[in-house]
Amino acid sequence: MNDYTFDDYKGIIEEHLTDFLPDIDHKSITLYESMKYSLLAGGKRIRPVLLLAACDFCGGKVEEALPYACAIEYIHTYTLIHDDLPCMDNDDLRRGVPTNHKVYGDAVATLAGDGLQSAAYEAMQRDMLLYLDDPGALKKRIRAAYEITKGCGCRGVVAGQIADMEAENKSCSPELLDFIHLNKTAAMIVAAIRAGAALGSSDPEMLENLTIYAENLGLAFQICDDILDVVGNADEMGKMTGMDQENQKATYPAIYGLEKSRKRLTELTDTAVDSLSRYYDNAELFNLLARQLEVRGK
Repeated sequence: MNDYTFDDYKGIIEEHLTDFLPDIDHKSITLYESMKYSLLAGGKRIRPVLLLAACDFCGGKVEEALPYACAIEYIHTYTLIHDDLPCMDNDDLRRGVPTNHKVYGDAVATLAGDGLQSAAYEAMQRDMLLYLDDPGALKKRIRAAYEITKGCGCRGVVAGQIADMEAENKSCSPELLDFIHLNKTAAMIVAAIRAGAALGSSDPEMLENLTIYAENLGLAFQICDDILDVVGNADEMGKMTGMDQENQKATYPAIYGLEKSRKRLTELTDTAVDSLSRYYDNAELFNLLARQLEVRGK
């Protein structure tokens, strides 16, 4: 395993982020500009970093995982563009800059999201075509693409988003709240780690431990985000705060309060870290990320 830090992986992602975008005819250049506007606006790049780190952790080659890491960031960015639209959360700020629809209009923003999603699938499938004569390598790539596709679809992000919208201005049960967060946020974190593991050589026990880590980290990530929407600083977060309360969203602070939300954040972090304890220093990056997230939500 490479001795890479989070920033090392992030640097690799930033360097290659647009490499797998398809060539677009100049007659539709506005689409390309809108896609790149949101894609290059910054961000933590947690999902692609986790994919590369999981691949590395499981003995795979980081450079071979790049099409899938970039693809998952394309998909994540598309979900943010659509989530910010007036018909969804109607946000004005994302990653510290005006949201896509504020710059390009609702229609172009919608199409930019569509374009990024299809670009992700094209990037992964184009890579698969290089391994038609290597069934073992092809199988790994098909599995990785499946994990990513499942995580962003109607058994993942989309399911969480519809449940999130329908829960607005309503009483939300703890079970429904967990469903929303596990799908809207955690599903793509799970997808990133399982896709990375597929591109490596994970055994069933390692994959199970990584999945437990990802599920707990994903839920902790959303609880942290919920907390920061209440107490965070818009300039530091790069997006408007107080929007959950304004839109009457189902969140952990809204249902449990800040103190219990922070306690739950710690519990999830502990579980995530414990799931990889047997791997000692090899899991250092994963542990540091979980603990940093916990501190951020305190």
